[in-house]
Amino acid sequence: MVMSIKEILSGPEISGYLGSEKTKSLVEQEIVKRWGESELRNYDPMRSALTFKKWIQLGFVPKKGETAIRSFVTIERKDPKNPEKVVRKIKSIYLFYYRQVTELKANK
Repeated sequence: MVMSIKEILSGPEISGYLGSEKTKSLVEQEIVKRWGESELRNYDPMRSALTFKKWIQLGFVPKKGETAIRSFVTIERKDPKNPEKVVRKIKSIYLFYYRQVTELKANK
């Protein structure tokens, strides 16, 4: 059974958000730009802005014509040539806010 948006927003933490204030701020700016300042009270980085893959797993799909919110994550790995050194790489991620998705209908 597919959970409702309300259940997702009030349920356990499900995103891969790691607590970066910079990425949270970027997503908040985009939410204000698209839906207004009042929408920030509904933003929860652990539940309400998820990747396409995560929404699909939960039984939702972005609405036609919706544009993802671009954010980023920093990936840290040990340098294979020098194990003492940590290499940081920035990877773009694309999130969809809960207002941008609709329930995925099963083909019958």
